[in-house]
Amino acid sequence: MFPLFFLVLGFVGILVIFKGIKIVPQQQAWIVEKLGRFDRKLEPGLNLLIPFIERVAYKHSLKEFAHEVQEQPAITRDNVTMMMDGIIYLRIIDPVQASYGVADPIYAVSQLAQTSMRSEIGKLSLDQCFEERETLNANIVTALNLASQTWGIQCMRYEIKNITPPSTVLKAMELQVAAERQKRAEILQSEGLRQSKINMAEGSKQEIVLNSEASQTDQVNRARGEADAIVAVAEATAKGIEMIAAAIAHKGGEEAIALRVAEQYVSAFEKLAKTSTTMLLPANAHETGSMVAQALTVFDQIKSRQNDARTAPTGPWKKTDAN
Repeated sequence: MFPLFFLVLGFVGILVIFKGIKIVPQQQAWIVEKLGRFDRKLEPGLNLLIPFIERVAYKHSLKEFAHEVQEQPAITRDNVTMMMDGIIYLRIIDPVQASYGVADPIYAVSQLAQTSMRSEIGKLSLDQCFEERETLNANIVTALNLASQTWGIQCMRYEIKNITPPSTVLKAMELQVAAERQKRAEILQSEGLRQSKINMAEGSKQEIVLNSEASQTDQVNRARGEADAIVAVAEATAKGIEMIAAAIAHKGGEEAIALRVAEQYVSAFEKLAKTSTTMLLPANAHETGSMVAQALTVFDQIKSRQNDARTAPTGPWKKTDAN
């Protein structure tokens, strides 16, 4: 009888001892109550409790975790009702406040996230809700952290998952997008046509300018060529005259030039008879000798005038005829 009693007593003692031994995992915090009151927070590792007097009341994970915010309606500033959902990332920073500050901290934070999201959506228009997601997420996180300071929970970040506008609004948005794309296409086409016309006009302008420059260059070159030709002819004529003058100065030159003048005088009458049907001839045109004599007379008169011009005095000693 007694051995069995001691055996049962020893077994109960072992159970009590094992019940008082607690091993807390890493990144967890256990809250211990002593006789119903908060006593201490157990750190990770081996911990001893007094059986039946101390107990583990709450167990919290200190890791960051994600909680999904259910889909809910929200009304924008321009009175458009949208369905929105999201996901919130939380972390317990004070296990004691999370245990005694609120009954269900996760539920409280999720409800606060929904109300904060509806409040922030009411400040924005429909287009701003799609354009300013980052600003919207940051405002919701700020509102959550301000309200959850006494709950021992910190909101790390909030992300909006889906924004679903009504079907009518969605259809209108699709039409708006299509119209915007059509507008951009027409603008691009008109810009291309405008640029094409500008390029063609610039090309025509350049063509006219180049043609005028080419014409100007051609006229300048032609003028220079004609001037050079005139100069060359003048130089050749001058050289010919000099050679004739030199030939006349030699012995027998005057007789030769007289004969040459007579030949040209007779040839001129011959050409005149070929090119014209009516002409005036001297009275003795049938006498070749008299024609030659007349040509030589003209030559002698020219020669005598040249000699008089050479010998005539110039300046204040010029002789004048006195009547």
